[in-house]
Amino acid sequence: MQSESTIVRGLIPRERGIKQAGWASFAALGIVFGDLGTSPLYTLQTVVQATGGRFTPQSALGILSSIIWTLIITVSVKYCVFVMRADNRGEGGILALMSLIGANGFTRGFKMLTCMGLLGAALIYGDGVITPAISVLSALEGLNAVTASFKPFVMPMAVAILFGLFASQRFGTEKIGRAFGPIMLLWFLVISVLGLLAIIQHPGVLVALNPLYAINFLRHAGAVDILVLGGVFLCITGGEALYADMGHFGREPIRHAWYVVVLPALLLSYAGQTAYLLDQRSVTGNPFFQIAPSWSIYPLVALATLATIIASQAIITGSFSMTRQAMQLGWLPGVSIRQTSDRVYGQIYVPVVNWLLMAATLATTIAFGSSDRLAGAYGTAVATTMLLTTILLYKAMRTVWRWSAPAAVGVTAFFLVVDSSFFLANLWKVADGGWLPLSFAAVLFVIMVTWRTGVEAVRAALVQTPEAGEKFLADLKSGAIPRVEGTTIFLTRSMQKVSRLIMEHAHFVGVLPRHAIALSIVFENIPRVEGPNCTLVENLGEGLWHVVARFGFFEIPDLRLALSNAHGLDKAIDIDKAMFVGTRDLVVRKPHHPALCGWRMSLFAFLYRNSVKVVDRFNLAPENVVEIARQIEI
Repeated sequence: MQSESTIVRGLIPRERGIKQAGWASFAALGIVFGDLGTSPLYTLQTVVQATGGRFTPQSALGILSSIIWTLIITVSVKYCVFVMRADNRGEGGILALMSLIGANGFTRGFKMLTCMGLLGAALIYGDGVITPAISVLSALEGLNAVTASFKPFVMPMAVAILFGLFASQRFGTEKIGRAFGPIMLLWFLVISVLGLLAIIQHPGVLVALNPLYAINFLRHAGAVDILVLGGVFLCITGGEALYADMGHFGREPIRHAWYVVVLPALLLSYAGQTAYLLDQRSVTGNPFFQIAPSWSIYPLVALATLATIIASQAIITGSFSMTRQAMQLGWLPGVSIRQTSDRVYGQIYVPVVNWLLMAATLATTIAFGSSDRLAGAYGTAVATTMLLTTILLYKAMRTVWRWSAPAAVGVTAFFLVVDSSFFLANLWKVADGGWLPLSFAAVLFVIMVTWRTGVEAVRAALVQTPEAGEKFLADLKSGAIPRVEGTTIFLTRSMQKVSRLIMEHAHFVGVLPRHAIALSIVFENIPRVEGPNCTLVENLGEGLWHVVARFGFFEIPDLRLALSNAHGLDKAIDIDKAMFVGTRDLVVRKPHHPALCGWRMSLFAFLYRNSVKVVDRFNLAPENVVEIARQIEI
């Protein structure tokens, strides 16, 4: 098997691996690097505003040096070398990292780490609302470099474009990636050429490669230091997407695309814009469009608009991946997930997430109306997530990689200095709009914690005494419970051998099928389970079976296939003709000592009632599924 690939294990012959990896690197340009690739559109513009539009040669070179070394330290070193190494069997993202270090629950010693992982995941959703809005608005605002007559139409055009982007998600990221890859390659070539032409006019700008320019600038910037850092940070706001989308394309394809294409193009673009600033004493507007020839503005705006549409794709794709991880790990209610590729497992579409993100993004675009107003809201969530990722990475260094304490502390401390600086710089943005993604993240964090607490309370309420199971088996043996021909599979959350669901079915229906299987489904803290899914098959006697099926948190379970491959089941059991029985429970508040109080109980009841049905979550045919309604006090 390929140890590192987005290819579904076993779906593609080994000899096609190299070709698939090449496609993955190319497609990654169109999905993973959209946000990072379009950051030159608004990064220096924001820095210009932070400095009041006034530059000296030393300050311009200091800002460029800060951007260069931010890209190198944070993306090239931290994410590409260290963070992406902390993959959970090929899958990335802060939730996968949280599971990798064993922090998937409020257990002793992991409560704080679990909260950090959940908050980081929630913040990515918050950032996902801002990224599409600021990216598309900044591109369309390039028209203002030619004439102000387009200004009233920028926001409506952005809304129309964003609506089309979200509406196209149902076609899948494979098709989108094939279409977006060539466009992003052209984008990186164009910004490289524009930057190079500007550098030729002022080659002295290349001295900014010396990090001392950044250090001296930040040391003497004074009060404007924090504001400039907040602007500089925008050059890496798409960095978290490299890690979150690793399961879609694999570690090496993403690294190759970054080092060979994306990083050189970004460095040339930023250096070219800075070369323009060196000749100016006062700057208004966007230097990205100002370095372009006047005849090229309209085609450049068109290309920039396409590129920023692609930038939005990275965060949308990452949100889909993270939703499936959170759902399988038990932090979000079940939602409908569609596999959009028969070749690449990680490519999925999550309708409810797509439409909720669309509604929030369109509302944000309309409310703020321009990229400069959104700049205050942008970066706060990502800076916090990057800081939390570094803290979790330390735990991975110590427990997974088995690094010595001095080595782990040294590397982590270095990254923490950088991350903390950007985190503090972005805190100043909270009043100017940073509250928006933080508010989205806070709401989602509460939902995650409430869901997990409620589900654990439901499981506790369903636990029965061993004596009840023994009595039920005795009744079966004595013939007190009539039997009928057929096979029924009871889907249960409990790990008890005699499922309460089977007992309740026999009590209310009055009969039990000749073959009854209590199927306990367990999602592990790894992306995929290698080998047979059914790891435990117990014959309890009298045609009653207990089977435990295990799946990874990145899998969509195929229950019939898992049971068909289970070793130890009676050959007379026909899984293809079996009926499945699930539950549609109604949770109510326990009169004394409820697990959730007040509004949290109402929230959990709403989520529980509207979570995806068994027939959808486990890809079962509706005609072969029966759901039993129960009322459970928690």
